[in-house]
Amino acid sequence: MTAPLHPLRIAAAPISWGVCEVPGWGHVLDAHTVLAEMAALGITATEFGPPDYLPADPLALRAQLGEHGLTAIGGFLALPLHRESDTALTFARDTAARYARAGAEVLILAAATGLDGYDERPALTDTEWDTLVDTAAAIAAIAAEVGLRTTLHPHVGTHVESEAEVERFLADSDLPLCLDTGHLLIGGTDPVGLARRYADRIGHIHLKDVRLDLADQVRDGALEYSEAVRQGIYAPLGAGDIDIDTLVREVYRAGYTGWYVIEQDTALRPGDTARTPTRDAERSLRHLAAIGSALAAARI
Repeated sequence: MTAPLHPLRIAAAPISWGVCEVPGWGHVLDAHTVLAEMAALGITATEFGPPDYLPADPLALRAQLGEHGLTAIGGFLALPLHRESDTALTFARDTAARYARAGAEVLILAAATGLDGYDERPALTDTEWDTLVDTAAAIAAIAAEVGLRTTLHPHVGTHVESEAEVERFLADSDLPLCLDTGHLLIGGTDPVGLARRYADRIGHIHLKDVRLDLADQVRDGALEYSEAVRQGIYAPLGAGDIDIDTLVREVYRAGYTGWYVIEQDTALRPGDTARTPTRDAERSLRHLAAIGSALAAARI
């Protein structure tokens, strides 16, 4: 695609090509393939993916991205924030330093349960919740020391998933959110409504479209999240049940100037290639670019 004639800052993430931090998630395409596919679509910025996917050395990481004309945005870091742990803070400090040296700008934090995957979610005590909020604040301060912003990512299978938990976190913390349309909807939050109510708390955006029939099954406990992903709970933007157009217009009108990261989480089978993920990513990119072009034409 040619250079965009619209105001939206569009990026991608390796999860759209099946690259996930969960052990046993699926077949993993090599980084060169995924980054080359992004570049072929005209994408110029990406998140990092799992901690061990791209080079650990920041200079090598920057060089690998540069080979494909990509710049770094930041990455997703899931930690058990509800536990008092110097280990988590040390890991966050090391991660933030690496991100900053690689040229990134945002640390996307999630409140992991401490279990592998996102299919089980033990309840928290009030004390554990308070620790979660305090640890998130401590990590944000650590990241700020090296020039990174921190956002909290409501996510299925974490301790900030449901609408009540999202609202509680917003009340108890001053951290901005990574507004992930898919995870919010699956967790029971209307992402458009949240964007309208908390426009000033949106620090980063992951755009996913979702099949509501499968989302309802996950929310009701009838279907595990990982299986729902394999069944195609996520769709290209504009092909699912989220009003992506309205959401983008709302946040843009409210003054959001950050990244819109296209994500369509998928799990690949052995032998799968990049063909289908790239086709879907191109469809999402064209849909989002059309929204951006309409915004530019309307001079909103």
